[in-house]
Amino acid sequence: MKLFDVYPINPINIVKGVGSLVYDDKGTEYLDLYGGHAVISIGHTNPHYVKRLEDQLHQIGFYSNSIEIPLQKELAEKLGHVSGKEDYQLFLCNSGAEANENALKLASFYNGKKKVIAFKGAFHGRTSLAVAVTDNPKIIAPVNETDNAVFLPWKDEAALEQAFAENEISSVIIEGIQGVGGIQVAPESFLQKIRSLCDANNAVFIADSVQCGYGRTGKFFSHDYAGINADIYTMAKGMGNGFPVGGIIISPKIQPAYGMLGTTFGGNHLACAAGLAVLEVMERDNLMQNAAEVGGYLIEEIKKFKQVTEVRGRGLMIGIELPEAKPNVVRLLPALNLTKAHADRFLEAFTTVLN
Repeated sequence: MKLFDVYPINPINIVKGVGSLVYDDKGTEYLDLYGGHAVISIGHTNPHYVKRLEDQLHQIGFYSNSIEIPLQKELAEKLGHVSGKEDYQLFLCNSGAEANENALKLASFYNGKKKVIAFKGAFHGRTSLAVAVTDNPKIIAPVNETDNAVFLPWKDEAALEQAFAENEISSVIIEGIQGVGGIQVAPESFLQKIRSLCDANNAVFIADSVQCGYGRTGKFFSHDYAGINADIYTMAKGMGNGFPVGGIIISPKIQPAYGMLGTTFGGNHLACAAGLAVLEVMERDNLMQNAAEVGGYLIEEIKKFKQVTEVRGRGLMIGIELPEAKPNVVRLLPALNLTKAHADRFLEAFTTVLN
């Protein structure tokens, strides 16, 4: 049997990782500012993370959601504390697409409506509803096409108001910073407008925080910069530092019912151990502050390169616009504990490449 060939592969075999460094099978060292696509949040093989998972594996690795799993409650409490959303409710799943799928479904359960507003440049996943609100026709199969997705121009408040006036809107889903869309930061006033229109129309504000959340921007959720609370936040990527963990946190106004949502693997013992380890390291090592400081330093230094037309982003979610490059936006998505020394090492390499 061979692999189903859907990934354009770089000819590199990474066999080891420590912190922000990775090594290939030939012993070559690389500085990792990609983090497996914003997944590595506390560094490769973080000792606390490894021990947490190893200890849990020696006890029990998995059982389904048919029994009590105290680690889930422990994770919910820690997540509420670190994120500042202590009155929210946690549902655990396995990936970002699954998180967005459940958020969109839950919103429709809540208000009985169907239409979803999404935006040009959006990426929300590859499953049925998540891909339907993703702005990429190439990955939307005929079976995924739906009239319930309403795509609007990015940052266009007038179009947003018109869409609410002309449709019964169930939810608005928006990344605080578009990742695949080229590190486009949602203006604070735009997020505030979404909040007010959702409030006025009993619609659900879904903050897709799969890539831009979990402390990457210097705040726990990038939407927090707007001073608003979403109704549902979707999470994955950095949540498990490489272990498949996803989740949504849900406003107290949305009430659960048995069978409304479900998953076999979501919230298993190992996933919770991974999730707890990430939050413990983030809190212990002040990683949100580090992301803000080192990310801010990188952004200011990158702006000094004359070949760079624009630098976008916040914290350690950075897009570098290079008109001569393909693709023309270079994304930096390193671990949140990236050191200033490693940032300087990148800047030196970047200088060499551009010159």
